[in-house]
Order: sequence, then C-alpha cells, then structure tokens
Amino acid sequence: MNEIAYSVRRSARARRVRVNVHAQAELRSVGVEVVLPERAPERAAAAAVRELRPWIQRRVDEAQEVIGVLAARAGTVPYLGRPLLLVPQPGRTRVHRSGELLFVPAADPRPALERFYRRAARGEVRRRLEAATAISGRPYRDLQVRSQRSRWASCSPEGRMSFNWRLLLAPERVLDYVIWHEVCHLEVLDHSPRFWALLGRRWPSYREDRAWLRRYGATLVL
Repeated sequence: MNEIAYSVRRSARARRVRVNVHAQAELRSVGVEVVLPERAPERAAAAAVRELRPWIQRRVDEAQEVIGVLAARAGTVPYLGRPLLLVPQPGRTRVHRSGELLFVPAADPRPALERFYRRAARGEVRRRLEAATAISGRPYRDLQVRSQRSRWASCSPEGRMSFNWRLLLAPERVLDYVIWHEVCHLEVLDHSPRFWALLGRRWPSYREDRAWLRRYGATLVL
C-alpha cells in the first residue's frame, strides 16, 4: 500500500488535528496538509493520516479528477458551459470576445480574463436574477459581483445579493440553480425543510446541480 505524502502546518488557532486535501490547480498537483495545534506532538499528524486514509484517498481521487478537467481545457476557458478558445495577442491589455474566440494578452492573461468575467457576470446574473424575482414576487435590493473564497453567493436579510463571478465558468444550469437558491432566501432565510421544499418547487433539479457544484466547484478557476 502506497504511503500518502503530506505536509504539516502548525496553527495557533487550531484546537484539534485537521486534514485538508487541495487540488493545486496552477501546479496541476494534489496536496495533503495536516494542521496541528501548536502543542500537538508531531506523531499526531501520521496518526491522523492513518486513521483517515480511506477519506483522504477519496478526496485525492476527486482532486485528481479536477486536475484532469483543467488539463483537458487545452487553451480554452468555459463560459456557461461553452468552451471559448483563447487567442493570445501581443500588446493587448483587455479581453475581447468574438463569437467563440477570446482575444487575450499574450503574457499572463488571467488578470485580464478575471476582469472580463467580472464584467460579464454582472449582466448575466442581473438578467437572470430579475427574471427569477419577477416570478417569485420577491424583489431584491442590491447586487454585487465578488470573488468570495468560501461561498458561491449570499443573500442578506435586507435582500442584498452577492454572487461569485466564477459561476460563469460553470454550466448555465448551475448558475441558474444558484440564483434560484438565493431568490428563495428572499422568502426563507435559513436552510430549513421549508426552504428546500420551496427551492424544489422553483428549481426541481437543484439536487443534481448542487451535487455538480460540490464535485466540480474546484474546477471553476482560470
């Protein structure tokens, strides 16, 4: 049985041993990290890896799948489920779309691509959000497009909406699911059975789309 390679990080805030598995998209590799409280013995890391080996292996396999998806893009980026071909051009500073082509800076295009997706996300999200709230009869108060680390979207009690621009890298139906998820929060703020019943009526395929986001959310990077 192969040993699982891992790194150890000590944290003053950690209260228990924690294991993280990350798909390191830029490096096309998988990292296993054990977080130890400051006073925990070093052997606690090895013990945690042994105990959690089946779970770690599943997460590593999932992360390898993510890396495979990213490698398969081969000079393209997804836009609501459709691949757009990247065309590098020397001297270009902004991204320009022409049909299925994206003309991008010849150097590292990611900063310009992020600006392009942020601008596009505002229009794509607003159009869908206004259509959904018109159906639900629950207006929203404000819309922001952000780059959240830990969530795809949020809805405040006052009806302020926030969406992650990376959702434009997902299939269109996944963006629509997230929008309906937040629109349902205009009526039910929590995740009670009442909320899920409402979402099921508004977006019947939410389970499949939620599962897609959980499995492939890590691929939504440039």
